[in-house]
Amino acid sequence: MKNTIFTGTATAIITPFNADGSVNYDELGRIIDDQIANSTDAIVICGTTGESATMTDEEHIECIRYAVKHIAGRVPVIAGTGSNDTRYAVALSKEAEAAGADALLLVTPYYNKTTQKGLIAHFKAVADEVNIPIVLYNVPSRTGMNMDVATVKELAKHKNIAAVKEASGNISYVAKLIAECGDDIDVYSGNDDMIVPVMSLGGKGVISVASHVIPKQMHDMVQCCLDNNFAEAMKMQIEYLDICNDLFIEVNPIPVKEAMNMLGWNAGPCRLPLVEMTDEHKAKLRATLAKHGLIK
Repeated sequence: MKNTIFTGTATAIITPFNADGSVNYDELGRIIDDQIANSTDAIVICGTTGESATMTDEEHIECIRYAVKHIAGRVPVIAGTGSNDTRYAVALSKEAEAAGADALLLVTPYYNKTTQKGLIAHFKAVADEVNIPIVLYNVPSRTGMNMDVATVKELAKHKNIAAVKEASGNISYVAKLIAECGDDIDVYSGNDDMIVPVMSLGGKGVISVASHVIPKQMHDMVQCCLDNNFAEAMKMQIEYLDICNDLFIEVNPIPVKEAMNMLGWNAGPCRLPLVEMTDEHKAKLRATLAKHGLIK
């Protein structure tokens, strides 16, 4: 059995931008501090929600360095270093490790994709070159690529492959994954609306977007699951389901950055090709936040 990277809630943190498009590091630090103050258990930097796809190499590494230095060991830092180019993923992962990241998040290759055999070769190539744990990221809606259970089971044999962020939305797949892999690999929900189902099957927590807006509530929901209080966790899952859903009313992270701006944070805009939310969706999101007393 491998060491668990974290149990609870990890926030896949946004990257705040200034008006000129540069990274707003001061605001990033403020958001991270607020997350930790509200019991968030880990921070994912430079993931999909952090708009890593539009970052330069220098920005990507500097954001990881900044997060590591600013967090200063208070919670684990998980760095997104996935790519559809294996050599680049290896290089970026080694840079993240050198910058002090506690773990890596690696998405399945997108666009060029690969076979299941190729997935095994890709992830093992990265795992062989680092000495920190890896979280595999299965999100077929974005990549067009799904990891077979047998593929994960094979990858779980590697000492550095420790967990899966499971965002297929297929609870039957999650059940089979945990049944086949057992304690060889940890499973985190990659969907905020499926935390309780995934954890009822043995998941260790969630890598969350909604925790930007309701960090303490998301932490408490997961903690209820960890405490085997699924009745209370279920109530919270249903209570906050509208927030979880409305934060994906348009392509992530468009809605969550809009929500953070509504809450008074300086999240700034998204980078193209992501554009501003429609007025209709803004009104719906604002109404949901107001319903929960998060804004007036």
